[in-house]
Amino acid sequence: MKDTRREIPSIDKMIKNSCFKDYPHKLVLEVLRNTTDKWREKIEKTVNSQQSTVNSLQKIIIQETLAELGCRGTMHRSSTSLKRVINATGVILNTNLGRAPIPKSILESFTQIGSSYSNLELSLETGERSDRYSHIEELLKKLTSAEAGIVVNNNAFAVLLILDTFAKGKEVIVSRGELIEIGGSFRLPDILSKSGCTLVEVGTTNRTYIEDYEKAITGNTALFLKAHTSNYKILGFAHTPALKEIVALGKKHNILTVEDLGSGLLVDLTKFGLPYEPTVQEAIKSGVDIVSFSGDKLLGGPQCGIILGKKAYITKLRKNPLFRALRVGKFTLSCLESMLRIYLYEDDPIGKIPHLSMITEPVASVKERAEKLYNKLSKIFVGTNYNLSLQESEAEIGGGAYPGVKIPSFAVTISSQEHSPDSISKKLRAGEPPIISRIANNKVWLDLRTIFADDIDLIVEGVKKWV
Repeated sequence: MKDTRREIPSIDKMIKNSCFKDYPHKLVLEVLRNTTDKWREKIEKTVNSQQSTVNSLQKIIIQETLAELGCRGTMHRSSTSLKRVINATGVILNTNLGRAPIPKSILESFTQIGSSYSNLELSLETGERSDRYSHIEELLKKLTSAEAGIVVNNNAFAVLLILDTFAKGKEVIVSRGELIEIGGSFRLPDILSKSGCTLVEVGTTNRTYIEDYEKAITGNTALFLKAHTSNYKILGFAHTPALKEIVALGKKHNILTVEDLGSGLLVDLTKFGLPYEPTVQEAIKSGVDIVSFSGDKLLGGPQCGIILGKKAYITKLRKNPLFRALRVGKFTLSCLESMLRIYLYEDDPIGKIPHLSMITEPVASVKERAEKLYNKLSKIFVGTNYNLSLQESEAEIGGGAYPGVKIPSFAVTISSQEHSPDSISKKLRAGEPPIISRIANNKVWLDLRTIFADDIDLIVEGVKKWV
């Protein structure tokens, strides 16, 4: 029996292949070594098997050289793991896909900040050290009418910082219907426990009254925490006190009131036919002492946790040693500053912010894009064993916002009797850029509400490679 391992060409020989000339030498060496090691393992496992199996391996090596395999591996490794994808899921704030896309208009300044030095903590007026949050605090105050504000790396840590600062070793009163859990198994009771607080549950799952809060007050009560149920709804026989009622009770008993608003909506979307969702401005107007929310949900900015409220309380949060550990960097601040300026100064902020444009786009406009994609793909699928259709769809806002709300949309669906939806979805994900679809009713759906107009030709080119 011929030793098949001798068929493996040397790395010195393979590395001369012209397909490697545009890649770093260290990367090529690593890929070729890994490729040849895997083939040796595969061959050694077949040494004691039938001769036909060994012969088949020889044929594969002859037909598809290791250099070619290595070249494909090098191309794959030369691209970063985190990459741009096309969101065809119909979920606008898709957490798995990075939530809100950032407006292209702000990327130029973002690039300049990242590729050079910046006045992150330097006053250009005095030449002395300054506060990094000065770049965004005045904008937040103008936009929301809050007295002061800070930013940490996400809203979960924003809540933790608030509790650690004001309620460590004390009691925190929360309605049972607001003991939320969000993605990644983040549970509010766990955050309370981690902060060294004692959770005091009041009311029932579906009905809590302001009297329940008042009856639970003791000499050790530190604050009332109201958590906005942004990712679920309790319907039917339900009641919860308005934020203004809780604020009034807090003032009466000199107890801090805090709202974890979560989604961070800054504009009223009811005029576009969506249900009412409380805005940050409304929370501040209620007189609440502190409010926190995410920067990358309905606000549409970078991942961060924004804390607004009375100046005395924000000052105390700044002095907590945890604040230093949770601070954000220049990329987050640069992006957030530009986003806040769009909200403040653009005549049509909704039209300038991608996720808000997707949410409010008329369904007729979505249908036009769907028809364009359908017509282009139809030409590719002619004579194949794939079936294409144009169908009405329902998109979602996602990102823990507007639970249960469906937005009318249109989608192009792909199905086949010979290829499973999973295999079709996998082919779409293997493209450059990867296309992320959803599967329903034994079909692959490409929902056009989350597909940009510029993505259509990229989808077509990607599909051409495997049909």
